[in-house]
Amino acid sequence: MHNHGKWGCACWGADDQIGAANLITPEKRLAALRCAATGKLYDLAHTTGADAPYMQPNQPPFLLMMWSTWRDAIRRRRAIGMTNDAGSNVERVEMTMHVGTHIDALGHVSKGDTLYNGLAAADTLGDWGLNRLGIEQAPPMITRGVLLDVAGLDGGEHLLPGRAVTPQDLQAAADKAGITIEPGDIVLIRTGWGRYFGTDNARYLEGEPGIDVPAARWLTAQGAAAIGSDNMAVEVLPNPDHTQALPVHQHALAEAGVYLIENLALDELARDGVTVFCLMVIAPKIRGATGAPVRPVAMV
Repeated sequence: MHNHGKWGCACWGADDQIGAANLITPEKRLAALRCAATGKLYDLAHTTGADAPYMQPNQPPFLLMMWSTWRDAIRRRRAIGMTNDAGSNVERVEMTMHVGTHIDALGHVSKGDTLYNGLAAADTLGDWGLNRLGIEQAPPMITRGVLLDVAGLDGGEHLLPGRAVTPQDLQAAADKAGITIEPGDIVLIRTGWGRYFGTDNARYLEGEPGIDVPAARWLTAQGAAAIGSDNMAVEVLPNPDHTQALPVHQHALAEAGVYLIENLALDELARDGVTVFCLMVIAPKIRGATGAPVRPVAMV
C-alpha cells in the first residue's frame, strides 16, 4: 500500500473503506453546526427527471414509469373483498447512480486495476456491484462546507469548457472569501457551468471547466473530505492532456479516498455571498453501488 500523502489512505489502515470521511470527527460535526446562525437552508441539488443530462454511451437515461396505479390497486383490492377503495401509486425507476446531483463512491474509479486503499478491482467488483467500497460505506457527512467561486475569473458569468481551474485559482478564491481550508471540510467549487444543467443539455455535455490534477492534489493535501462542483465530473473536460481520462477521479477517489460530488446547484449560495456553512450530505445505503443521488443542504 502506497502512502499518498498526509491525508492518504495509509493513514487509516488496510481495512479502511471510508477514506477522507475519517476526518469528519464528532468535534468537526459540532463545529460545523456552530456555522449556522439563522437556520436558513440552501438546497444544492438539481431536480432529477427524464430531462437530466447524461453522458452516452457510459450512462443510460433516467426512466420513471408506473408499476401500479390507483385504478389498478382499487381493482385488485375490490377483487379480494376490500370496500374502502384505497388507491395507491407505485413507480419503477431505472437510472445510473451518476445522474443528477450525486456522490461518487470510493470504488467508482480505479487506477489501472487498483482501487482505493490498494484493493484490486478484479477482486472488488462483481456482477452485483462492489463487495467493498460501495456507497453504503460512505457515512453521513455533516461538516463545514466552503464555497470557492471561480466563475468570474475570466471576466464572464462562467468559465468555458476545457478551462482548467488551478491551485492558484483556488487559493485566490479562498483569499478573496477569507477562507482557510481545514481538515474535514467539504470544498464546493462554482464554475458557473451549472446554469446549463437541464436547460441546455447539449451545451452542458460538450465539455466543462473544472479542476486539474494539481488543484485536486492541493485540495486533498489540505484534508478536504470531499470536493464538489456545478458540473458533471468536477474535473476539467476535455483534459488539456488529451492522453488522460478522468485523472482527477483517479487521484481523489483511488489515491486519496476523497469523495466527489457532481452536478451541484451553487448559484443561490454565490448570489447571497455565502462562503462558509454547515453542510449535510447523506447518501442512501445502496449495497454495492458506485455512487448515489444526494440532496446536499447548506445551513447558515
